[in-house]
Amino acid sequence: MSYELMLLIVRWVNAAIVLLLGSAIGSFLNVVIYRVPANLSLWWPPSRCPKCFHELGVTENIPVLGWLRLGGRCAHCRTPISARYPIIEAITGGIFLAVFYLNAETWSIALVSQWVMLSWLLSLAMIDLDTMTLPNPLTQWGVFMGLGFNGAIAWQTSLIDGSSSWTDHLAASGSAMFASLLGAMVGLWGLDALRLLGSIAFGKEAMGAGDSKFLAGIGAWLGWPLVLLTIFAACAIGAVVGSVAIGLKRLGRSQPIPFGPFLAIGAAIALIWGQAMLCCDRLNLGSSDARCLSWLVWGSGLGRV
Repeated sequence: MSYELMLLIVRWVNAAIVLLLGSAIGSFLNVVIYRVPANLSLWWPPSRCPKCFHELGVTENIPVLGWLRLGGRCAHCRTPISARYPIIEAITGGIFLAVFYLNAETWSIALVSQWVMLSWLLSLAMIDLDTMTLPNPLTQWGVFMGLGFNGAIAWQTSLIDGSSSWTDHLAASGSAMFASLLGAMVGLWGLDALRLLGSIAFGKEAMGAGDSKFLAGIGAWLGWPLVLLTIFAACAIGAVVGSVAIGLKRLGRSQPIPFGPFLAIGAAIALIWGQAMLCCDRLNLGSSDARCLSWLVWGSGLGRV
């Protein structure tokens, strides 16, 4: 067997493992999305039909394939099972695979951090779409996970760079965690300031406290420069989507829409492309500053949690 063929087989095996792992995580995210807003345990009872409470068997719990095998219905009472479950599983598997390739198919703490962050973003975006809320336990855990992962990544980088001193490792981790904490504070206070501007401009509460806490978690993961990019991207996308929905009469002018999904999309953009965008122009908006600020305020008035 040639070296090239062996390498190809290893790549395909890695891809299959990543896809299966992502789909399994997507299955768990479905549990999080359904149970956390309802204040139900994530661990008990096992997955079951919400109508007849039939517990799903091993084969019924296989991501995507289990739903297809059942024909989208409970095997016991034949109640329809929402297609959103396999869609979330497939999307999560695709996200894991895409991020794996973006990381040059290299296993690292940074890769795991990106997987966890994007899973966290997806779960909170879906919960906000369903309930117009962002549960405190999930937003708060985002801050702790961001701090922890950034500290661990800095420690690993220090080891790879060849430093053998524990003090160097601790200094690197401490610096990274301080930057994460700063990002969390900028996210929390920055969106609070934007909420205030939106409330003054629209004469009503713009967004809610849940959005600020969500952005604090994003800031802990990405740091303060990228959390600012997240805010701009989220408000710009929200303004466009809101304007189109109002133009199509799918949304009333005073009707609130969840802002969490736009924050999640903005954070994903910042995570994947943010560093390249900052390196290109350092967010030098020039004469467009006033226009960008108006977009931010308009976007802030669209969502309220």
